[in-house]
Amino acid sequence: MGVHVIKIPDIGEGIAEVELVAWHVKPGDAVVEDQGLADVMTDKATVEIPSPVSGKVLALGGEIGKLMPVGSELIRLEVEGAAPARRPEAAAPAPAAEPAPPPPVAPRAAIPPPPQAAAPVQPAAVTAAPVLPRSPDDKPIASPSVRRRAWELGIDLRNVRARGPAGRIMHADLDAHVAGGAAAARPASTRTALGGRREDEEKIPVIGLRRKIAQKMQEAKRHIPHFAYVEEVDVTELEALRARLNAKLQGQRPRLTVLPFLMRAVASAVREFPQMNAHFDDSAGVVTRYGAVHMGIATQTSAGLMVPVVRQAQSLDLWDSAAEIARVAEAARKGRATRDELTGSTITISSLGALGGIVSTPIINAPEVAIIGVNRIALRPMMVGGAVVPRQMMNLSSSFDHRVVDGQHAAEFVQALRGLLESPATLFIE
Repeated sequence: MGVHVIKIPDIGEGIAEVELVAWHVKPGDAVVEDQGLADVMTDKATVEIPSPVSGKVLALGGEIGKLMPVGSELIRLEVEGAAPARRPEAAAPAPAAEPAPPPPVAPRAAIPPPPQAAAPVQPAAVTAAPVLPRSPDDKPIASPSVRRRAWELGIDLRNVRARGPAGRIMHADLDAHVAGGAAAARPASTRTALGGRREDEEKIPVIGLRRKIAQKMQEAKRHIPHFAYVEEVDVTELEALRARLNAKLQGQRPRLTVLPFLMRAVASAVREFPQMNAHFDDSAGVVTRYGAVHMGIATQTSAGLMVPVVRQAQSLDLWDSAAEIARVAEAARKGRATRDELTGSTITISSLGALGGIVSTPIINAPEVAIIGVNRIALRPMMVGGAVVPRQMMNLSSSFDHRVVDGQHAAEFVQALRGLLESPATLFIE
């Protein structure tokens, strides 16, 4: 018998470090060639690492949430035959401590510490399905999409019978669990005494996509000198046009929301203000302006905030814009968005719909230099022609990078958006 060490592979694109987000096996499991061993996250893409050989799991290289450099030890397998020759880089084990990430980073206090040296593993037979219920220390094995779906359904994965390879919980196992009428229950919160009273606490490690969001937001807020500009927009005519188009083309074209109109307005306005459709590389001291408008659409998902991208927005009409916004947002919410659909935006729109409030201060999606926030539409009394009349009003709350965008230019840009939205017919003039 021999020992085969599997390391974190070079995933490409300059990735030097990944985060371990899921194990599909545990010590003692038998694995076959090409079986998925673990999921790791790079930026916002999750990659499954398969086994290149068949064998038995001896030890795992870390716990969920651990940051692991490329080339570090992921897992050890016992394999038939003599131990394979070690490559030069495998001569020294990876350091136990996590490498210090570049500042700024999200706090890591809630991340479980890396494991100590692997304890000897007693041989264990692989069973078709684990005994239920699992103990609190026996972590369920499931992919990120299965975990996300279980959370949405309110199902505790410890109560789900696993029928996948090596005790892995599959989507079909969730279906069977729900069909069986089993009671859904999330893990119980921790009870602790505080100030003489017993309070509920739930400690949630900030890992995976949530950690990436925290790091990116913290870096953007600390590093970019934001300034906000808020302007109210009379969208009475726009809303009337939107209602007429939706009624006339119901069932024939995608339903129009405010976002396609705003996206078309932004794509038109950046022709006059190209400095808004840009990236700023502060390390090189270079601003890159783009001719094409790749519109980021800030989207709330069950896993956290994501920004899928509508590419070549300047070439889309209202209905194509609506269809593409709906498509990329749905892909993000379902966890099906590709890396290409989550990167490369040049300017971003952020909207909370009816929850948009009166004013907001959105955080710039670095390395972009501008983000346009949409607040809710409200019927308000306004003075028009010397008379008080009801008008549908909406605020635009936008943020800009003051290192490369001047206040006057930001104001002129938003006023251009306002003019286009208040006279929606101009959106159709090329």
